[in-house]
Amino acid sequence: MAGRMANWFLGGLSDQVGQHQGPHIEVVHKTHSWWRVMCLTGVDYFSTLGYQPAIAALAAGLISPFATIVLVALTLLGALPIYLRVSRESFKGSGSIAMLERLLPWWAGKLFVLVLLGFAATDFMITITLSAADASAHAIENPFAPSWFHGNEVLLTLFLIALLGGVFLRGFKEAIGIAVVLVAVYLSLNVVVMVVSVAQVIIHPVDVGNWWTALSTQHGNPFLVVGIALVVFPKLALGLSGFETGVAVMPQITGDPSDTVEKPTGRIRGAGRLLTTSALIMSGFLIVSSLVTTILIPQKDFQPGGPANGRALAFLAHEYLGSAFGTVYDVSTICILWFAGASAMAGLLNLVPRYLPRYGMAPNWARAVRPLVLVFTAIAFLITVVFQANVDAQGGAYATGVLVLITSASVAVMLSTIRKRQRKRSIAFGVVSIVFVYTTIANMIERPDGLRIATLFIVGILVVSIVSRVQRSLQLRASSVTLDEPAVAYLRADAAHGAIRIIANEPDDGSAQEYNSKNKDERHHSHIPEKDKVIFLEVHKSDSSDFEEDLVVRGVDKHGYRVLEVRSGNIPNTIAAVLLRIRDETDVVPTIYFEWSEGSPISNLFKYLITGVGDVAPVTREVLRESEPNMKRRPSVHVS
Repeated sequence: MAGRMANWFLGGLSDQVGQHQGPHIEVVHKTHSWWRVMCLTGVDYFSTLGYQPAIAALAAGLISPFATIVLVALTLLGALPIYLRVSRESFKGSGSIAMLERLLPWWAGKLFVLVLLGFAATDFMITITLSAADASAHAIENPFAPSWFHGNEVLLTLFLIALLGGVFLRGFKEAIGIAVVLVAVYLSLNVVVMVVSVAQVIIHPVDVGNWWTALSTQHGNPFLVVGIALVVFPKLALGLSGFETGVAVMPQITGDPSDTVEKPTGRIRGAGRLLTTSALIMSGFLIVSSLVTTILIPQKDFQPGGPANGRALAFLAHEYLGSAFGTVYDVSTICILWFAGASAMAGLLNLVPRYLPRYGMAPNWARAVRPLVLVFTAIAFLITVVFQANVDAQGGAYATGVLVLITSASVAVMLSTIRKRQRKRSIAFGVVSIVFVYTTIANMIERPDGLRIATLFIVGILVVSIVSRVQRSLQLRASSVTLDEPAVAYLRADAAHGAIRIIANEPDDGSAQEYNSKNKDERHHSHIPEKDKVIFLEVHKSDSSDFEEDLVVRGVDKHGYRVLEVRSGNIPNTIAAVLLRIRDETDVVPTIYFEWSEGSPISNLFKYLITGVGDVAPVTREVLRESEPNMKRRPSVHVS
């Protein structure tokens, strides 16, 4: 029973059937049209209409429509071109973070990715908690809601989050089909609400006059209005969400029959249509919703505790279309907001297993879906309790996560154009990057909650990463070991004589003198008979920050000596993996010969953890001991 429970709980470490979301799915069995996948991203992007107009009105006041126009301009002229480029250069679902990882190698790149993961976690986690809180607000304010709903916002939000976690524990196969229905219904109802609201504005021009008079009274200079709109629009950054999710789900898009792994032209084209269409739809809704809510709803109703706080369009639906339609609208909003949390949870389950375990910076169980679901659900509970399920209070944190991801994407695209010497595009994307940097900093200064939460996530990720990296330092890190034909020939020739003797050699100048001296010294100090053949094993250093690697062992002849060459950033772990692969290939347990390393054992330990070198011989022996408990099957290590 316990074994079955453990297998169920850790299911997803290698998800063959594609039941769960995440990069560990080995095969995407079914892809979808770009517009269907757009609905999956749309449950996050389009659902912001549930709270964005109210937050915009609360943040920008009467200037909200002008600030929204600035936001839309930045969306269409800045964010959209950036992510169209990201979709062309990072089409495997890793998004802009993968671009930066390639552009910034070694530990600097890894640390930068960990920081970005902290902000991404902020974005997705606050999406879950904010969406659930706003869904609760819509339920509570509905005229047919039970009286006990009032005052129990936190409990209702926790229930929705727990329900979301339960769905992901069970599996999440039908996400896109559900998303299509929810988005179609929700957008259709919003069209009705906005058409009726625009009609009300036309029928009652006095409301427009009152708004304009109030605006002119408060801000008489038109240039001042524009200036204030430019200053306050960072507060509206919630309307930029959805782009990073759009490139994350690219593997779900059906491509052309001629698509290849390295050049999926059809998939990239579909992603471009997805991003462009969703940006245009959302931009239209944002402008119209901002205008009608600002004109038709008194500013006092947007304040905390007001009937339009966090639910401006729902307020108009009840006001002009009656309680029955308003209730249908509320139910639709609650469903899509709840499902927006599902989209965010899927994003987290894609992001964390894609990076942290591969860096050696998370326990191996972090590849599995269900343990991560429980961790994320617990964090969402904590955030909900801390913020008391308040939509307005979480808006700044959400905007911070969204803006940092878009800013990092703009920087990644700018660096890419610079590397490819595309001067005009470098200048254009540089300007966009500056705008997003300003927007991000302004939002952080105005609403530091997002930075505080992101900092907690970053610190938590770094602490877990360091502890995990140290704990997993003696694991085999090779995801695969491939021997080429010459290497196999060398090994089988020696295996035929019943013994395989390997001399570990640190590559130097590659001269004949280097190999003559090494061969002579090892035979003398380790008492290797002259008649016995030996093979040199060399690990050529690469990026030591990489944890898991696919190793390729090449057999080469150097000055009459047989040499096995492999590139890796972690020498002891790589040697251990190669020795075990030699044993499995030849069915002969090999013996390896080392020289003692000079220096303090403590400094060698830290050197190994940072650079992957250090005192190679004892670490290699420990890795082998951890990996192969059977001494008779364990490769022998001799040190002289």
